[in-house]
Amino acid sequence: MARHAVSRRNFMGGMAAAVGYLSTRPGAELWAQGGPAAVAAQRARGPMTPEQYDRMAKISSNENNWGPPESVMKAMNNAWKYVGRYGYPDGNIVQRIAEHHGVKAENILLGAGSGEILDVVGTTFLLGGKKVVGADPSYGSVYQHATAIKAEAIKVPLLADFQQNTSAMIEAANKHAAEVGFYYLCNPNNPTGIVVPKQEVKQIIDNLPKDMPILIDEAYHHFVNTPNYETAIPYVLEGRPVIVARTFSKIAGLAAMRLGYAVAPAPIIQKMRPFAMNSINVLVKHGGAASLLDTAAQAEVKSKVIALRTKTSDDLKAYGYDVIPSETNFFMVHLGRQVQPVIEEFRQKEVLVGRPFPPMLEHLRVSIGTAEEMDRFMVAFKQIFPAKTRQTNVAQG
Repeated sequence: MARHAVSRRNFMGGMAAAVGYLSTRPGAELWAQGGPAAVAAQRARGPMTPEQYDRMAKISSNENNWGPPESVMKAMNNAWKYVGRYGYPDGNIVQRIAEHHGVKAENILLGAGSGEILDVVGTTFLLGGKKVVGADPSYGSVYQHATAIKAEAIKVPLLADFQQNTSAMIEAANKHAAEVGFYYLCNPNNPTGIVVPKQEVKQIIDNLPKDMPILIDEAYHHFVNTPNYETAIPYVLEGRPVIVARTFSKIAGLAAMRLGYAVAPAPIIQKMRPFAMNSINVLVKHGGAASLLDTAAQAEVKSKVIALRTKTSDDLKAYGYDVIPSETNFFMVHLGRQVQPVIEEFRQKEVLVGRPFPPMLEHLRVSIGTAEEMDRFMVAFKQIFPAKTRQTNVAQG
């Protein structure tokens, strides 16, 4: 009982801080993460009507714009009969995930999207003023949650080629080891789309203090197409202090349904469990279980994404604009001017594009949508930006 009480107090303290932070921000702003200018623009516009939203080409949030396949929709529809129940059959989702990765059920923790998993890791390991070490820019939710619970982040800038500076990150983690709660690695990285090669991941794990938790965010794992990358789940099987975060929000097309999970050694899962909300709904549990089995549908989405990512990147480069090579369902294009006003210009043309990612404020993140949406993006891009010649690029560089 005493152990449970302490965990609950820590949880409530962390949650109180987080709720206080979140309650000061309108709902749309929780997702925008675009800084003061984006917040002001959102407030001035007000919410979109459903009709306005439906007209938009939605290539801003790295979703699967084709949505879940028929197998997943069927599984969710069949689960409606359980919506009035508490002790319902849940599609055996935890066991399905465990079998999918070759681990035990005790190695799995469900979350409302991988976003909750990232928050749970933060609350578990940062309370008491600990620090998280990670790259900058990367997925900012981890750093924002640290701030919300009165912790800090040690953010290491990317290299000139937009790779994560893993050697400097390892050095920072070791230098501040007594203060570090966990190490964060987004792989592939959001917003750049670049992977950390498997050899570097091994160097990170081998060269950090042996008891330092390492959170590896693999939200975009399914889109990677290079042999120089590997999932970090084998390190969990070795018993290393690795927490792998995964989500059904991307390739599975279940973003609004909210389902993600952590894969980690059982003792780490036990530490994290008291801070999880256990709020996953019955429909998405059945949908997630079905999604794991429908590998053909995921392969089809991956193929479409890679084809459209390649085509759009090539079109932009032919028009004179540099694109960062990506292994995800998004990419970044260098605009040569501030991105914030450009977001609004695209919006006026009914195209939603990504938010700013300081300090890369001249790079626009573009998610991969359907072929029709990517065509609309290119039409809008050419209306907003002039074509650049090689001489123009050299002069501006």
